[in-house]
Amino acid sequence: MEDQNIIRVIELFAGVGGFRLGLEKANKDVFHTVWANQWEPSKKAQDAFGCYSQHFITGLDEFSNKDISTVPEEVFQSYKPDLVVGGFPCQDYSVARSLSGEKGIQGKKGVLFWDIKRVIENTMPKYVMLENVDRLLKSPSKQRGRDFAVMLATFRDLGYTVEWRVINAAEYGHAQRRRRTFIFAYKHDTSYEKRMREFPLEDLVYKFGFFAESFPIKEVPVKEREAKTELTSRDIVEISDHFSFNFFPAGIMRDGKIYTIHPEPVEHEPTPLGRILQDEETIEEKYFLTPTMEEKFEFLRGPKKIERTAANGHKYIFSEGGMSPTDDLALPGRTMLTSEGTVNRSTHIVQVNGRKRFLTPLECERLNEFHDNWTNSGMSERMRYFCMGNALVVGLVKTMGEYIFEIEEMNRKEEMKEQDINAQHAV
Repeated sequence: MEDQNIIRVIELFAGVGGFRLGLEKANKDVFHTVWANQWEPSKKAQDAFGCYSQHFITGLDEFSNKDISTVPEEVFQSYKPDLVVGGFPCQDYSVARSLSGEKGIQGKKGVLFWDIKRVIENTMPKYVMLENVDRLLKSPSKQRGRDFAVMLATFRDLGYTVEWRVINAAEYGHAQRRRRTFIFAYKHDTSYEKRMREFPLEDLVYKFGFFAESFPIKEVPVKEREAKTELTSRDIVEISDHFSFNFFPAGIMRDGKIYTIHPEPVEHEPTPLGRILQDEETIEEKYFLTPTMEEKFEFLRGPKKIERTAANGHKYIFSEGGMSPTDDLALPGRTMLTSEGTVNRSTHIVQVNGRKRFLTPLECERLNEFHDNWTNSGMSERMRYFCMGNALVVGLVKTMGEYIFEIEEMNRKEEMKEQDINAQHAV
């Protein structure tokens, strides 16, 4: 395969490799991850990186397991990516002017989005694909939408159009009701951007945009929830200080203009939790609940009203609604958290053949569509659960990767057609 057919990928905050695995499932011959970075602060054992490096030997160098903020810009530049991907934590993205005033703006230290910005402005890839929690669109609570607006303004200033969609994986046929915000940005003056610019924003959100093609929705928003606004200020500090807006779960920003809706998905038949379980004969006894643990979980998952006392001495009633004592095997699994596998209200409890038990680490891998025993790489069992609680649903990335490949195929056909026309004019 010629180099022009390869999509060069940089993977940031790689975890155990969900983005890379999804892209390779989409087309391993096309998506080549040329560099990746995974570093867990304040931890001596770099378990996720160990798992990543065990599965993906290529593309790793001395900076792959370093604090991303310490990686020299020359490293990013040398890899010339077409696509930058990564899942990053939801943090406070507020910005302020530097002390000297004329040196521009500065974000809070340790906020990983600014490292994403640093990678993008030093490589200017055609595409950027990011994943975050669904509450990103509403943070912070005291100034709704500010953080996401700062991100959108950053992409605007770098010369990108941005689409976003909060996707519940179960609604598109997967085994987990996991809701995550996905962001797809594409650079101005690319062949894809020129095609998309022919459409109004509404048509891109409903029909022809990246997410509309990958994850179809109905042409009427839920409860008529749609809105428009514009990032009129070119001063990102002013946006950080004053902007507030209710972003809905789908939308687009182009040239500062924003259109957003609450979409209704064209749902696929979901995969039930029972379908991803191991054969019960292979389950070790340690995963089954003891009578004492059963009693504990009955309390944790049951309804309750408990009097508590705040630090200032104020007494209040903590109340919590009840939930099913076991997870329904006929439905997709609930969202898996990093606390999976502990004695915790959110932990999955399944009942098979009359016995209650935890999900095994392997079943948690299946819930996110990793290969069996993907995290069985020397890390502790607790960390295996933790890594899967942090991971994304690989099949969603596969779907997005397949459409990026289609985009590139369309780009190449248009470029070849343009070359033929130019050649004919030259004769």
